[in-house]
Amino acid sequence: MRVLALNCGSSSVKSALIDTAHGRRLQEMHVENIGSDHARLHAGNEVRELRQGIDLPGAVDELLAAYRSAAPEAVVHRIVHGGEKFRETLRLDDAVLGEIEQLNHLAPLHNPPALAAIHRARAALPDIPHFAEFDTAFHSTLPAHAREYALPADVRRRFGIRRFGFHGINHAHVARSVAGYLKSDGLRIVSCHLGNGASVTAIEGGRSVDTSMGMTPLEGLVMGTRAGDVDPGVLLQLRREGHLDADELDDLLNKRSGLKGLAGTNDMREIERRAGAGDQDCELAIAMYVHRIRKYIGAYAAEMGGVDVIAFTAGIGEHSALIRRRCSERLEFMGVALDAASNDALKLTNDNPVAIFSAAGSRVHLLAVRADEELAMARATAAALGH
Repeated sequence: MRVLALNCGSSSVKSALIDTAHGRRLQEMHVENIGSDHARLHAGNEVRELRQGIDLPGAVDELLAAYRSAAPEAVVHRIVHGGEKFRETLRLDDAVLGEIEQLNHLAPLHNPPALAAIHRARAALPDIPHFAEFDTAFHSTLPAHAREYALPADVRRRFGIRRFGFHGINHAHVARSVAGYLKSDGLRIVSCHLGNGASVTAIEGGRSVDTSMGMTPLEGLVMGTRAGDVDPGVLLQLRREGHLDADELDDLLNKRSGLKGLAGTNDMREIERRAGAGDQDCELAIAMYVHRIRKYIGAYAAEMGGVDVIAFTAGIGEHSALIRRRCSERLEFMGVALDAASNDALKLTNDNPVAIFSAAGSRVHLLAVRADEELAMARATAAALGH
């Protein structure tokens, strides 16, 4: 079955037309730097500049125009927040879209533009089914002690406050890929999804048992434009003394913090280049970024009673040898031993989606795993249609 997977991030959209019977990509394109003056469409070896300031629906229009002649049989869309209700692959209609829209406040960087993209795609391809795959679904297995916040029960119930977790489609893909690569089930895996959005998940026996993001994608790691963990007292101080209202705090935390707030850019490649040239802001940004990741790795190893695999995935996790090396340092007490040469030479492809960079004798496997949310989404859609 030919399924078109559209994967909308906060500043990019990835897409692939996938033959689900064989797991092959028939076509693949992505757009990066959406909303900037340097948005680019990548199709194979071709790179095309898009109009300045193009938004995500506009980027989707560009992609759909290229895929229409390939006659996809279904389309599947990544939705970041599925709330309490949406825990499985779901066929989209107007009623379902209305329910998803009610969750926009929980993922303001992702759900609204993804919904806008869905509307464009349904209008462009109205005669084939459209499905949603939810990033929160994999984390529906979180135990209560990891899922709940220490707030009064009546407050939690009244406002629907709990931890949901995100990047679940890819964390689940990492768990399956690692188990297949090592030919072992029941592994204790710390999965590090490091992109513009970033999260760490503890996976035990294929199930998510804890994860760094919470009720919204704001909690956890230092990210491209998001602060991650912040003392709530800081927000109260900004509200009282800085006179920031809710919308201003939302903008600060979601769009002006993280790497961008520390270094003036959320492009890790640029940050690494400038840090190498002695830029102290960029050096600090990398140090804080790595420090937060290592804290979560250590915490989840303790929570699971040990760790068998630390896996790095997504844009930074797959491509930055520096970040993988720095995140693996000071973990010798856990039995981690890095093979520096393998780490530096590592390159993932569709044909070689998993690579090991731990040294011989390391008690913990260090792996890089190519993110493939599109394949996971496409296969789930084909299964929902009985293929």
